[in-house]
Amino acid sequence: MAPQIYKGLKDVYLDTTTASFIDGQEGKLLYRGYNIHDLAEKSTFEEVVYLLLNGKLPTRRELSSFDATLRANRRIPDEVIQVLDLVKASHPMDALRTGISALSAFDPDVNDNSPEATLRKGIRLTAMGPTLVAAHHRLRQGLEPVAPNADLNHAGNFLYMLFGEMPDEETVKLLDVDFILHAEHGANASAFGARVTASTLSDLHSAVVTGVGVLKGPWHGGAAEEVMKMAEDIGQPENAEEYCRKILESGGRIMGFGHRVYKAEDPRARHLRERSKALGEKVGQPKWFQILTYVEENVMVPYRKKGIFVNVDFFAGSIYYLLGIPDDLFIPIFALGRIPGWTLQCLEQYKDNILIRPLLEYTGPMDLQYVPISQRR
Repeated sequence: MAPQIYKGLKDVYLDTTTASFIDGQEGKLLYRGYNIHDLAEKSTFEEVVYLLLNGKLPTRRELSSFDATLRANRRIPDEVIQVLDLVKASHPMDALRTGISALSAFDPDVNDNSPEATLRKGIRLTAMGPTLVAAHHRLRQGLEPVAPNADLNHAGNFLYMLFGEMPDEETVKLLDVDFILHAEHGANASAFGARVTASTLSDLHSAVVTGVGVLKGPWHGGAAEEVMKMAEDIGQPENAEEYCRKILESGGRIMGFGHRVYKAEDPRARHLRERSKALGEKVGQPKWFQILTYVEENVMVPYRKKGIFVNVDFFAGSIYYLLGIPDDLFIPIFALGRIPGWTLQCLEQYKDNILIRPLLEYTGPMDLQYVPISQRR
């Protein structure tokens, strides 16, 4: 009997988890039992990272200590800056991947996969990730990297290192929420890739590098960049109908719609929709939100009956664009938010490990006769 094939491992349960819960039919997302809406509106990224890595919300004292640890681990070795300078012409995701590999050479716990060491490494990578991305961005512009500022929170420090000036509180909060929304999302492609690496008992740096490599793909992390390119091509809201119709009639996809898990609206999209509108009005560029809203509320409405709704990427690109962030940094920002989630996924994999090794059904020829090269024609 032929085996049942589950293309893409769709609907296959890999393991149990306490990291996050997703109800794709209702559009519900919980981190460690807490609703993403509450966390996005009431929490901070630092608190969410603590929650994910420790399984509970921190006390005021615990959060203060944890935040201090994050701030104290932002600096990266000068040798890693030199590596980033050598690859400054590369895509930021490639530079991030290279930078994380380089950091492994300076991490005293690199080969220790104990829960305690993995947690320490995850915290360090969470803290250093923004420094890697910002330093590479500065170097490729011919500018000196900006040193981390311990007076700023995680999101504010990233913006400060990226642009070299103090960000305003509203912008900091906006990016903070974005990091929260991207922090964890079950066995998505990049988390699964990280778990596969961890299942071989390789180190956390290797697993996070795997996550970065998988996330780079346009069918996973690259959608926000593609959505903004689409909006720029459309130019004005009145052009959206014809533009999208041509794509759909040719068999193409409107990026930022549909999700492997959600058959209702991605619950994370709500928070970015509201903030995209407010930011567009604040900076005097409301047309990007108007274009995206037109696509969502006019062009794509018929597809809702098929379970195709906006996902988290649809409004994210417009926010990054309005903040003056280059489009090739959109995916790295996603990665910076996701490092804690990858760390948690690896912690779970190490805890009750079994090598992840699915099967492939062979459908090629069998028992062919080998013909010496002298007799082949």
